[in-house]
Amino acid sequence: MADFVPVAPFAALEDNAARVVTVAGIAVLLCRSGDDCFAIENLCTHAEQPLDCGRIRNGWIACPAHGARFDLATGEPWGPPATVALRTYPVRITDGMVEVAVDLP
Repeated sequence: MADFVPVAPFAALEDNAARVVTVAGIAVLLCRSGDDCFAIENLCTHAEQPLDCGRIRNGWIACPAHGARFDLATGEPWGPPATVALRTYPVRITDGMVEVAVDLP
């Protein structure tokens, strides 16, 4: 089981915005949607483009390349053009600090 690593204060994350952080050498995309925070891989499974400039709304992120949408909680695509889920990482907020756990291969 991976240890949780503090990555950013929750209050510093803008709503409907994303920030790339590095956890155990892996680039992870932190996404805030309302009062929730999610951690996903920063690469679209369809276009293999970074998602950090993608639009975030109501618990999903859209790839800026072709508009593929992914559920932030599960990583599942919300229809074409993507068909493969994003990798997601466990997130928790402790004393206002967002923490992410990454399992290393």
